[in-house]
Formats: sequence, C-alpha cells, structure tokens
Amino acid sequence: MQKQGYSRTAVILHWLLAVSIFFLFISSWWMLGLPLPSKEMQFRAFPFQLHKNIGITLVLVIALLLYVRFKHRPAPVTSTAMKPWMHKLATVDHIIIYLLILATCVSGYLSSAHTRWDTVVWWVLEMPRIAEANEDMNEFYSDIHLWTAWALLGVVAVHISGAIYHAFLNDGIVRRMMRW
Repeated sequence: MQKQGYSRTAVILHWLLAVSIFFLFISSWWMLGLPLPSKEMQFRAFPFQLHKNIGITLVLVIALLLYVRFKHRPAPVTSTAMKPWMHKLATVDHIIIYLLILATCVSGYLSSAHTRWDTVVWWVLEMPRIAEANEDMNEFYSDIHLWTAWALLGVVAVHISGAIYHAFLNDGIVRRMMRW
C-alpha cells in the first residue's frame, strides 16, 4: 500500500523551512532596527551572524527536501476537490517558492560577502572570502535580497491561502503534510 502523505522526513523539512523563514522575516526587521555598530557597540554581530547562518543552512535544507520529495513521492491526490488547474497552480507555487528561497539566500550571502564582516557558519566554519568589501555591490545584492524576500512573502501567502482553502474543504490535501 502506497503512503497517502509525504514522508516523515519531507514533513519535518517542510516545517523546518516554514519556521525558519518566518523567523528570518521577524529577525530581519528587529536586527535592522538596531543601532549601527561602533567600537563600543558590537551587539549587532550576533543577530546578523544568526540570520546568515540560518539562511545558509536553508540552502542545504531545501536541497535535502527536494531530494526527499523526488526520491519518496507520495501517492497522487485522489480528491476530486483538487482540480487539474489547482494541481498545476500548486506545482508552480512550489517551484517559485523554492527558487525564491534560493535567490533570497544567495543574494543575502553575496551582499554579506561584499561587507567587511566575515561569515562564520554556526561559529565554527569560516566561509571563504569571495569578494572585497564594496559598498555599491553590497547595496546591489542587498536590494535583490530585499525584493526576493518580499516576493517570497507574497508567494508564501498564496501557499498558506491554498492550504487554508483545502483545510476548510477538509479534502485531505492538508493532512498529507501534517502527518507525523
């Protein structure tokens, strides 16, 4: 008998991505509101480093999620509530979400690479410096990071709206990603 829902690993990775993205949005508003660093005030280092660490980790998590999703596909949707155009829209939504997550993470890393601050992954592994500090390039990639993040927020809103729609229909679509 084929499973109806996604694998436990896919469910855990999905929710890890969701919680992490939510945290990154909230933390970015908070950390950007902190005063600029000075010799006396270096407290911005921790929140920025945490933000970068989670973003870098998300690239690995999404790669693992895609591997798991393609390796262990769930049974096709049998519900009549999921019309073919809805299935296509859900597929496009997922592809755009994955691409925007990657674009946001990569542009964030490239923005950071053009600052004078190093990136140390989880305070253990120092990322190689791929660029010299350059304020114009930092701002360029920072703008891309900002706009891809806002686009991601919009597409996630569509994704959540679809989930809420299917939850109210009680058609089994949402249960596929809620199993433990």
